[in-house]
Amino acid sequence: MTVFARRGTGCVARLDAVETQVLQEVLTQVVDLLSEGHDLSDPVMARLFPDVYPDDAETSADLRRYTDDDLKAAKLEQAGTVLGTLPEGGGVVRLDEEQAESWLRALTDARLALGMRLDVRDDTDLEAEIDAAVARDPGSARVQQLSVYGFLTLLQVSLVEALVGY
Repeated sequence: MTVFARRGTGCVARLDAVETQVLQEVLTQVVDLLSEGHDLSDPVMARLFPDVYPDDAETSADLRRYTDDDLKAAKLEQAGTVLGTLPEGGGVVRLDEEQAESWLRALTDARLALGMRLDVRDDTDLEAEIDAAVARDPGSARVQQLSVYGFLTLLQVSLVEALVGY
């Protein structure tokens, strides 16, 4: 599995062609989702843009009016950083600290979106979920999606560890 390592002031990983393609597809889907609009009745969008004041709808709406466009633009920029630094067809990814932080935020958004669609919770045993999905239908879309979620998680954890020198 691909993992990031600290190299000097940056982080480095080698992605194969499939890993690069998966990241391109996932981040492109995030960009598409963010570009479609801002429908907070969609649980994924509500998760990506949570209420700061869940018990005060008026204050939350007022704050959203001032912050959501900037937050959306930042999320799009972060996804663009990932897409812009991916090696075509696989290869070495070299990230400075700013790019690595953008990658972390973009991976978080991708994992939140996919996790909401798959009903992954904090207490979900991902390995058990994948095993159960494989037992039901090894070729199912759910198996593939859970595997992608696991890959994104591994990539994000390894990047955090590389940044903090773990």
